[in-house]
Amino acid sequence: MNQNQTFNLLATAASGLEALVGKELREMGIECQVENGRARFKGTLETIAKTNLWLRTADRVKIVVGEFKATTFEELFQQVKALPWEDYLPLDAAFPVAGKSIKSKLFSVSDCQAITKKAIVNRLREYYHRPSHVPLAETGALFQLEVALLKDQVMITLDTTGPSLFKRGYRVDKGGAPLKENMAAALVMLTNWRKDRPFIDPVCGSGTLCIEAALIGHNIAPGFNRSFACENWDWFSSEIFEKVRAEAEAAADYDIELDIQGMDINGKMIEIAKANAEEVGLSHSITFKQQAVKDFKTDKEYGVIVANPPYGERLGEQDSVRQLYHEMGQVFHPLDTWSKYILTSDLAFEEFYGQKATKKRKLYNGALRTDLFQYWGKRPPRNQEATKEVRK
Repeated sequence: MNQNQTFNLLATAASGLEALVGKELREMGIECQVENGRARFKGTLETIAKTNLWLRTADRVKIVVGEFKATTFEELFQQVKALPWEDYLPLDAAFPVAGKSIKSKLFSVSDCQAITKKAIVNRLREYYHRPSHVPLAETGALFQLEVALLKDQVMITLDTTGPSLFKRGYRVDKGGAPLKENMAAALVMLTNWRKDRPFIDPVCGSGTLCIEAALIGHNIAPGFNRSFACENWDWFSSEIFEKVRAEAEAAADYDIELDIQGMDINGKMIEIAKANAEEVGLSHSITFKQQAVKDFKTDKEYGVIVANPPYGERLGEQDSVRQLYHEMGQVFHPLDTWSKYILTSDLAFEEFYGQKATKKRKLYNGALRTDLFQYWGKRPPRNQEATKEVRK
């Protein structure tokens, strides 16, 4: 594979986060087109390495191997077989085929998967001169493929990531309903928080929101402590990842002092949060302590509160959860210079919090529809802002 070859690429994302992924790509200098559940862009092998390492809010980075229309299984077979599979798959490649079909004539996902697999096998047998009665070994590196049909348009993709990008590698333990790391990063990025302001999560659980804020504050690549599927491919030079990791290490700002706090009523969760922060090397940047929301107080100003409280989805939990929302309202309301961002699936949240949100944003936490209730605080005086700029 030519190191400078340009690929058609996708960064997939949870519904509602596509625009953030697009923003991240553009901040890397990569032009992209945002669509439902994904952002499309072009790039080289280095682009693939860089986006896997740096994207905070995406799920996966995929290569688009081919796109075409198919309304019969014969069309699907022939057009899959026509793709240059030998450029991607070595003879011993393990290449399972996942699938999905939406509003398409070829609605049987299992049949689409089987036909796609058969077409690739036939192409590889012909290219590598292997007899038809001998199965391919598939004992080598993993090349996870997907055949996806939408309104008869077929897209065949190859996943470069492996386990989803939310798996940063720092979770020693987690709570009962943990927030995925890329969702936590998205919540931080949707606020007006800046690294020179206080950041507080009053119901921090296993500490994910605080840790993601610290990663952003220190400009640490979220994928720095993990590996990716494409690193095992014989045509993906290890020097590429060595280069982007070295650049990421140089870009990190370990010296900046951050004011990040996490509290939780559950002492066991605080211990887990501390262990997770220790694992990622950020325990010096985050203070965790056991505390109930109703006991929260601060003299600091112009900070940001981000919270993912329990939603009360389980039977019998709703009353206690709504009492928590009420306590949040009472404790946070006097903090008029602070901005507050609270994620919940309870559409009656404002009623119990006691204040109408400045703005709401619909997001999906997994399959669950939630809203981010936003309460914007006062801005710092202009002379204070100017002083901070000069200090920088």
